[in-house]
Amino acid sequence: MPRMLDVSDAVRAEIGDEEADRLLAGENAPGSYDCTSCRTPGDSAQERTSTVLFVGDETAVLAFAHSTCLPSQVVQVTEDQLRGAVRSINADAGAAAGVPAQGLPQQPAPERAVPEQAVLGVTSGLVLVAGELHPALVVEPTAPIVRPGTTGPGDDFLTLLTEQGYQPVADLGSVPPVLHGWSVLLAMGQLHAVLQPAANGGGGTAAWWQAHQPLQVSDGWRAAANKHQQVLLFAAPVGSIGRQPREDLLRGALDKAAARGRLVAATLPLAGT
Repeated sequence: MPRMLDVSDAVRAEIGDEEADRLLAGENAPGSYDCTSCRTPGDSAQERTSTVLFVGDETAVLAFAHSTCLPSQVVQVTEDQLRGAVRSINADAGAAAGVPAQGLPQQPAPERAVPEQAVLGVTSGLVLVAGELHPALVVEPTAPIVRPGTTGPGDDFLTLLTEQGYQPVADLGSVPPVLHGWSVLLAMGQLHAVLQPAANGGGGTAAWWQAHQPLQVSDGWRAAANKHQQVLLFAAPVGSIGRQPREDLLRGALDKAAARGRLVAATLPLAGT
């Protein structure tokens, strides 16, 4: 039975015309599936479905997503990430996803656009803005960051981000402007990367931050991200936010950083590539 599949040119180029045609004809495509983004059931015979090909160093995995959640695309990941994704796909469907409700998922990872020794702490949480909960990422380095190619005791982290289009935040009373060209990659129900425009100006993207291992997010965070199709990203210099174990404490730390002029933010589209 033919399937309502979207197979992008990039995916077709990777899997070949013959395999792509078999998918569209329903020979190799599942009827029902768990969306690789929102993790809820889908049916390729009844609704538009995207083919998402995760490509590692040596292997590749073809997954499926609601077209409203993700476009058909090729996602480059590390081999470790791909193995983690396969484990996620094969995990017991009854197992709880995400983290305990009172916990905030956190993971440090190297920042690609600054000196190698700089490490970013990334925390996901829900932030109340104008009476509505929004999915947010809060980024704080573990040490001062200086402009690439320079040395010294200063901290240029916020300056570097404002040069990229992030806006200073005086308070959290409104959603920050959308920063086009940047995006947050949420795939297989986990956070994989924050993407920025490629430095060569060719229209592609590059990882500004990439998780060593896919970062678990709560069910509530994932639901809000799929509802809004965008994520708020807040960034502050080292020592401004700290590791907050609850979302109310995280919000309080964000408010204090904003009041001190130590916070920038932008709204990033979800899974834009």
